[in-house]
Amino acid sequence: MRRVLIAGASGVIGQPAVAAFAAAGWEVIAVSRRPPDLPASPAWRHLPVDLGDPDACIAAAREAGPVTHVVYAALYEKPGLVAGWRDEEQMATNLAMLRNLMTPLRERGALDHLSLFQGTKAYGVHLKPIASPARESWPRHPHRNFYWLQEDWAKEHLAAHGTAVTIFRPQVVFGDAAGVAMNIVPVLGTFAGLCRELGRPFAYPGGPGYLLEAVDARLIARALLWAAEAQGARNETFNITNGDVFSWPDMWPVIADALGHAPSEPEPLGLGEWLPAQEQIWARVVARHGLRPSSLAALLGQSHHYADFTMATGAIRPPPPALVSTIKLRESGFADCIDTERMFRELIGALIARRVIPGPEKERRR
Repeated sequence: MRRVLIAGASGVIGQPAVAAFAAAGWEVIAVSRRPPDLPASPAWRHLPVDLGDPDACIAAAREAGPVTHVVYAALYEKPGLVAGWRDEEQMATNLAMLRNLMTPLRERGALDHLSLFQGTKAYGVHLKPIASPARESWPRHPHRNFYWLQEDWAKEHLAAHGTAVTIFRPQVVFGDAAGVAMNIVPVLGTFAGLCRELGRPFAYPGGPGYLLEAVDARLIARALLWAAEAQGARNETFNITNGDVFSWPDMWPVIADALGHAPSEPEPLGLGEWLPAQEQIWARVVARHGLRPSSLAALLGQSHHYADFTMATGAIRPPPPALVSTIKLRESGFADCIDTERMFRELIGALIARRVIPGPEKERRR
């Protein structure tokens, strides 16, 4: 039996993970407050669960039945996003969510493997410049965060009892899920649609360019499939990226082209404040382009704040590069990659096809 439970199944990582495991022939239990935005399939079923409710998690574990694998991609973030990264209550909530779900699943006795997520904040990139490339072999960065709390709990209560734990540290994750805490692709599409409606140029809104790395959520899903059964992944930690680097100003013409906009000169703008104020304009965009009805709040989640953070909005000087080594992952047996320019084009295209964001004008007239 290969039955995987994917927590956070409607999120930027969870949604493609559901699709990938289902396509590979696994029995998939998708756990999240709302169902993933995927075509219905007998290969997966959705259980609506609030991971903050221990009783709901016990009931979900009972309904799911014995699972052999868990992908834990659930995440709790506070409004405004960045300030919450050092918030003790947020740390405690994320630990409790993991514990609430994994405790009843572990007690059913069939659990072989858990995939868990951290990120480059594990290296303290949100606190000060880091040496590049960051490596998994480094000692823990000495700051409080829920990564260490979840990792310690998993090692004590799962790994010590025979469940293997693989930890992934992705760089900036991009996917086609909307309404999540950290996915900039819907932000780009929303901003483009509003710019066209208002007759303003689709100008790069961030600060100075700097080198960073992206990771396609679909690539992460393939890595999760590999880690579920690879001996070289058991009880290991891996950085993961697309395999190349990019900067926002250099990538902006590609993004503009994918959304049907002409190139224009950069124009700094804080999307975290500007986008939520455009709710009435967005309603016009939705009606004009025949999009799925959705408020900006439901579409963006907290991702507009994440866009400002990654684009260094308001910065005077370029931030230092925050690059990670992926040698360990490749040497362990997973060497897949994707070109970041192609990633942007494909993910934007996927959201346009699902009528989440408006596409180029020429496509709409066909």
